[in-house]
Amino acid sequence: MPLSHVIHIRLFGNLGDFLPDFRKGRRFEYTVKGCPSVKDALEALGVPHVAIDVILVNRTAVDFSCQLKEGDDVRAYPEGYLKAAGVLHLLKPPLKFQFIADSHLGKLARDLRLLGFSVLYRNEFPDSLIVRMAARQRRIVLTRDKGILKQKVLHWGYWVRSCHHDRQVREIIKRYDLLKHLSPFSRCVECNGLIEAVAKARVEDQLPPLTRRYYRNFFRCRKCRRIYWKGSHYRRLMLFVGQLRKTRV
Repeated sequence: MPLSHVIHIRLFGNLGDFLPDFRKGRRFEYTVKGCPSVKDALEALGVPHVAIDVILVNRTAVDFSCQLKEGDDVRAYPEGYLKAAGVLHLLKPPLKFQFIADSHLGKLARDLRLLGFSVLYRNEFPDSLIVRMAARQRRIVLTRDKGILKQKVLHWGYWVRSCHHDRQVREIIKRYDLLKHLSPFSRCVECNGLIEAVAKARVEDQLPPLTRRYYRNFFRCRKCRRIYWKGSHYRRLMLFVGQLRKTRV
C-alpha cells in the first residue's frame, strides 16, 4: 500500500466555499496517500480545478500536475485574488460567454437567455452529455453539482452557490463581469435561437386578438419561430436590466 503523509493546505477567497466550516480561512493538515498531483489532492477536498487560478507549493507557482510530498505547503487562489507579476495563472479567459446549464438551473438558463446569452439547457441532459458538449463547444458549465466540475476535459465551469434563481442571475453576472455584454431580448427563451424583427403582416394570423390590436412591432425566433412583442414581460426585463446596471450587481 502507498505510504501516507501529511501536507498543509490553505484555500483563499471563495475557494473556502467548498470546505467545511472548520477548515475555512485557515491553514490545515491533510493526509494523502502516495505522491498525488496537487489537482487530485484539491479535488479530493471538494475543490474542482475549474475554480482554481493559482497554486503555490512551498511558495512556488505550479500547475495541476505538480506531485506532492511530505510536508509540502499548498496554497490555492481563485481568479482575481492573486495578481502578482509573473505568477502562473491556470484559468484561461473563456473564448465567449456561452454556457450550458444542468437540470437544476432551468430558470437561470431562461433568465440568461433573456439577457442575450447563449445557454444550452434541457431538463433531460445527463451529466455525461453536459460535460461532452461543454468540452466540444468550449462552453462554461453552470451547475449546482460540484462533482461535474471535476471532469478533466472541462476548461471552464462554475458552481452556483445560491438556490434562488433571482440571486443566481446576479451571481453569474458578477462572476463573469457580464454587464457590458448584455443584449436583452435577442435570444429565444425556449430554444436559445436568435430573435429577429418581423413584419406584423407576416405573423398577424398567429397573434392573439388583443395583441394584434394593440401592438405594432414583432420579433420571431429564427429557429423555433416563436413570436415575441414588447409587452409587460419586456418592460419587466428592461426594468431588471436597469436595476442591474444601477447597482452594478
